[in-house]
Amino acid sequence: MKNNTDYKEQLFMEELKKPVKSCAFTGHRELGFDFSSRLLKKKIKELVERGVEIFYCGMASGFDLLAGETVIKLKKKYPQLKLIACIPCVNQEKYYSLEDKERYVKLCKNAEESVILYQTYNKGCMLARDRYMADRAEVLLAYCKKDTGGTAYTVKYFSKKYPLKEIIFL
Repeated sequence: MKNNTDYKEQLFMEELKKPVKSCAFTGHRELGFDFSSRLLKKKIKELVERGVEIFYCGMASGFDLLAGETVIKLKKKYPQLKLIACIPCVNQEKYYSLEDKERYVKLCKNAEESVILYQTYNKGCMLARDRYMADRAEVLLAYCKKDTGGTAYTVKYFSKKYPLKEIIFL
């Protein structure tokens, strides 16, 4: 009889063989010196080649906006791609820099769909947005360099709730 570890490993391997259709992004607002936009593009292209067509973007400044913009650029080569802008509350971009506000508006216009979870900001709306995306994604693409904050929360939530689903770290 196989032990429980062998069984979980077999399930995990079978899960990896299934076609993947959706991905959620999670990452920090501040991108470190180790961050590579070239690697981000490469990982997104690899996901597209594995069958991913839907990308959930939390629309925060930093990693989210860059990941969303990367999907929009890749749509020229892969027109089947769909970007879903997952907005925690109306006026999410209120405190963004002018440049990030412009990027945010452009990304919203280019997204196939925008989902707004709350009409006004509340303490839990950002984490609710993170759970919304995680619950719909088959894979999580993460730029996570800290053990605290929204990105770490999303990675922990996804790995605990969906232990057989894949997390790709940049």
